[in-house]
Amino acid sequence: AEVEALRNRLRPAMTLDSHCVGGRPYVIRSLYFDDEYNTAFADKLRGVQDRDKYRIRIYNFSDKLIRLERKSKYGDGIAKQSIAITREMCEQLMAADPTGLEKSDQPLLRDVYKQMRTKGLKPAVIVDYVREAYIHPAEHVRITFDKQLRTGLFSQDLFERWLPTICPLDDNSMILEVKFDNYLPDYIRRLLWSCNAQRSAISKYTLCRRFEPNCAF
Repeated sequence: AEVEALRNRLRPAMTLDSHCVGGRPYVIRSLYFDDEYNTAFADKLRGVQDRDKYRIRIYNFSDKLIRLERKSKYGDGIAKQSIAITREMCEQLMAADPTGLEKSDQPLLRDVYKQMRTKGLKPAVIVDYVREAYIHPAEHVRITFDKQLRTGLFSQDLFERWLPTICPLDDNSMILEVKFDNYLPDYIRRLLWSCNAQRSAISKYTLCRRFEPNCAF
């Protein structure tokens, strides 16, 4: 009921993003990478201010759009680099094979090459969820509802639609994210006043690794 009330407040002021075809939510599947020391996981738990995460992302289990992304955190700010890659390149990265990446004209791929060669960067976990996203041009505001969070078990196959998954949340809560460039406009902030959510630095990645024996927390 709370989600529905908030949704009704946002709809007149914001628009659904381009992935919400026909007004429907869409499925996001991400394959997150970590190195042989689980640095990304450990840095998040320790609250390290400056850190990076690498992932490959697809939508609705399709290979029509595949994005390689690096998400960087600097203090309270977050930056993201993203490039489109082919299915062939995706399969190569899923195999943790850096061959030839050092010759790419894409700086992000060259960086992945360095991470794989020096730190053993490799696939770590599949993260699935269903997203409903609202956008506004002022300060690139983006408000998302993410539900049905699931973590893949025993496999990092990005394209296996029927991959066994399990919910990492005890109560299957919905995750609300509010993103913006420099500040959140007051009229958007007021739309959120009715929300009784608990503010926290949620990481779907760390949540979805909780079932691994070496990543228990």
